[in-house]
Amino acid sequence: MTQSVVVQGELQGRVGTLSLAADRPVPNGYSFSLLSLIAVGQCGNQIGCCFWDLALREHAAVNQKGIYDEAISSFFRNVDTRVVGDGGSISKGKICSLKARAVLIDMEEGVVNEILQGPLRDVFDNKQLITDISGSGNNWAVGHKVFGSLYQEQILEKLRKSAEHCDCLQCFFIIHSMGGGTGSGLGTFLLKVLEDEFPEVYRFVTSVYPSGEDDVITSPYNSILAMKELNEHADCVLPIDNQSLFDIISKIDLMVNSGKLGTTVKPKSLVTSSAEALKKQHQKPFDGMNNIVANLLLNLTSSARFEGSLNMDLNEISMNLVPFPQLHYLVSSLTPLYTLADVNIPTRRLDQMFSDAFSKDHQLIRADPKHSLYLACALMVRGNVQVSDLRRNIERLKPSLQFISWNQEGWKTSLCSVPPVGHSHSLLALANNTCVKPTFMELRERFMRLYKKKAHLHHYLQIEGMEESCFAEAVSSVSGLIEEYKQLDATLGTPVEDLPRLSVAV
Repeated sequence: MTQSVVVQGELQGRVGTLSLAADRPVPNGYSFSLLSLIAVGQCGNQIGCCFWDLALREHAAVNQKGIYDEAISSFFRNVDTRVVGDGGSISKGKICSLKARAVLIDMEEGVVNEILQGPLRDVFDNKQLITDISGSGNNWAVGHKVFGSLYQEQILEKLRKSAEHCDCLQCFFIIHSMGGGTGSGLGTFLLKVLEDEFPEVYRFVTSVYPSGEDDVITSPYNSILAMKELNEHADCVLPIDNQSLFDIISKIDLMVNSGKLGTTVKPKSLVTSSAEALKKQHQKPFDGMNNIVANLLLNLTSSARFEGSLNMDLNEISMNLVPFPQLHYLVSSLTPLYTLADVNIPTRRLDQMFSDAFSKDHQLIRADPKHSLYLACALMVRGNVQVSDLRRNIERLKPSLQFISWNQEGWKTSLCSVPPVGHSHSLLALANNTCVKPTFMELRERFMRLYKKKAHLHHYLQIEGMEESCFAEAVSSVSGLIEEYKQLDATLGTPVEDLPRLSVAV
């Protein structure tokens, strides 16, 4: 009799099944790469919960026979639970029990406890968790200075354990928000710890930026203080704007309620399951918003997990898209958006997908890259797409995009043969573009409005090791970043020089 391992989704009780079967050869064509995902704070852990749910469902759909292959090993360990202690790792063969390659950190235990009591409880254990009960009180200094010092050794120990279980640790992924206390403070403290302990391992960060209507009054302080740390210690940052996520959810609502031919909603959609769910969503649409970020991470890692005619690992993103160390902020866009909401719509032309990726409506940050300067761009395509389709669309789009003069051919591409579950193809575009500058300028303005009045400053200055100079240094760091983008923007419209090529004497 065939056994089965049921992998149940955290949200809406979705279920996918991984069946156990005899060994089969691992397919060739993609690199054996592993990562460790670190979720910090309430927002980080809620996104992480969505991510692990989607990852399990994706692998359940692809891996019908329940074999522990290289694709699954990127995100999960295969553990024999009969072994006492840490459990014996099984490197190939049948799936026994999957454990996420993750560390969950929050100084309020509510969200982590919800995860441990939910359908994903078997994917984590206490060796992967660090929680407190007091929280950081929306104060960067508490998260960074107090909890950073208090939990540094414990965090290091869990990170080392996580790294030891990886045959080839490719990068650390941190998910956090910028506006609160734990995500911004402890999340950026982790970056320095990782840099000191694992200097050769890339540090990717997904940072959720607060909107202008954020209900945390001190979020501008927390965000600017966190940005200084991101500038100095991250290799690659994917800034996500809360307002953009909300706008995308609203667009999906409009599409679903438009009554257009062919538009249907799957029964238990994360975002748009029923009229009652829609009402709840407008009050608190975080599940749908978190799902968008989780899909971004899933698409970002797809080429490193599955076969494809053009593979790209995460390290290549940093190497090819970050020409200057501090200018490591990448604008992301996803298309089609409806993969995010389980909305069935008629398949659009493939070329339209590429056009949408460069549209403001598909950006996960409020920005307009088409009217700003590109330093480099990556296109990560999934599904039944050919290299010729990729090249044709790049040539079609290039005339409308302004690339910096010395990197006119600054494209990085990947093709992954496995599409998102239930869809024929998708595209994630990552752009190193000066269009992120307005987001940073707006954040600095909000910071200065508070800082000029010294509003709420005493909450920070009463923390040991926190001085007013920390604020001055942080805003100076962000101003320096903005100035670098301004200098690049000043070159917009500069004619491309046909530089002389090196002559080889015969």
